[in-house]
Amino acid sequence: MTDRDKDVEILALRHQVMVLERQLGADAKVRFAPEERVFLALLVSLPRALLRRLRLVVRPDSILRRHREIVKRRHARTCRPKRRGRPPTVRSIRTLILRLVRENPSWGYRRVHGELTTLGLKVAASTVWEILQQEGIGPAPERASTTWADFLCSQADALLACDFIETVTLNGQRQYILAVIEHATRRVRVLGTTAHPTAAWVTQAIRNLVMNVEDAGCRARFLIRDRDSKFPALMEEILAEAGIQTVLTGIRMRRMNSVMERWVQTCRCELLDRCLLWNERHLRYALGEYENFYNRHRAHQALSQAAPLRAIPYPDHRASTHPRPEHPPTRPARRNPSGILTCRLTRTDVIVGRRSARRRQAAQ
Repeated sequence: MTDRDKDVEILALRHQVMVLERQLGADAKVRFAPEERVFLALLVSLPRALLRRLRLVVRPDSILRRHREIVKRRHARTCRPKRRGRPPTVRSIRTLILRLVRENPSWGYRRVHGELTTLGLKVAASTVWEILQQEGIGPAPERASTTWADFLCSQADALLACDFIETVTLNGQRQYILAVIEHATRRVRVLGTTAHPTAAWVTQAIRNLVMNVEDAGCRARFLIRDRDSKFPALMEEILAEAGIQTVLTGIRMRRMNSVMERWVQTCRCELLDRCLLWNERHLRYALGEYENFYNRHRAHQALSQAAPLRAIPYPDHRASTHPRPEHPPTRPARRNPSGILTCRLTRTDVIVGRRSARRRQAAQ
C-alpha cells in the first residue's frame, strides 16, 4: 500500500466518523469493549495537542483517564498480598495459650492475655478469645469445676493404689493377689498371693511395701483403696508412720480407683485368663514374671509407649548411614590335620561325663 492509498483511507475514515457523530448526536455515548479500550489507551504516547486535532469518537481526556485506570489496575494486581487478612498467630504462641488454659481452668482469656504480656508476647485479647473459640473451650466459669480424673492427673506423683485380685487355680483353691500401682510411673508391685488373707499377712505385706517405696525414693503421700474388709485397721497406722494417708473410694465406685482397676483387667486378660495355673507356687512364679514384663517391657500409652522401668530408646541412624552387607563374611574354616571327626558337646554330655568320672574315682 502506497502513501497515497493510506491518505485516501484516512480521509474516508474521517468522513465516516463525521457522519456517525452527526447521526448519533452530541449527547450519545459510545460503548467500548475492554480490548477496544486498551487499543485507544495506546494513543496516550501522542501529545495532547495532536490528540485534539484527531477525529476520534471519544474525547482525549477519556483516553487519558482510561490509561490511568489500566495502570492503576496493573499496580493493584502486582501489589496484592499473597494471603489476605491479618497474618496467622504463631504456632508456638497458640500452643502456649492452650497450655495455660488447660493447666489453669479458672483463667479467662483476659487473664491469659495478661500472662502473655508479662512474658513479653504481644498478642491482642481478641486473638486469645478467638483461639479458645476455635478449640471449643468455653468460658472460665464453666471450666472451673475439677473432676476426679483431673485431680488424679495433677496429684499423680504422690498417689498409690492397691486392690485384691481373686482367682481360682486348677486344684480348686481360691487365691487372693494383693498388688499396688504407682499413678505417675505406672509401676506395679505384686505384694504376694495367699489363700487366707489374714490381718497379719496383709500387715506384713504393707510393711514390705513401705520399705520398697522408701528404697525406690518414691514420694507417695496417699494410698487409694476400696472398702474391702480384708484391709485391717493396723494397715493405716503403718502407712501413717511412713507419711502415707489412706483414701477410701466410694461404695461401688470403681472409677475412683480407675488406674488400679485397669491394671486388674489387664492382668486378667493377659495372664490369668490365658495360663493354666496349677497351685499357689505356680501362681506366684507367673505373677513375678508378669510383673517384670509389665514394668520393663510392655509399652504404655500413658507413658508415650515407654515402660515404667524402661525409657524410649533413641532412634538408631547407623542402619541408614552404614547398611549391613547382604552376605556377611564367613569365618575361615579351621583345619583339622589329624582327620578326626569333631562334634560339639551339649549340656547333657557334659553332665553325663562328670558323673562317669566321679564313679570311676569312687571305684578306685
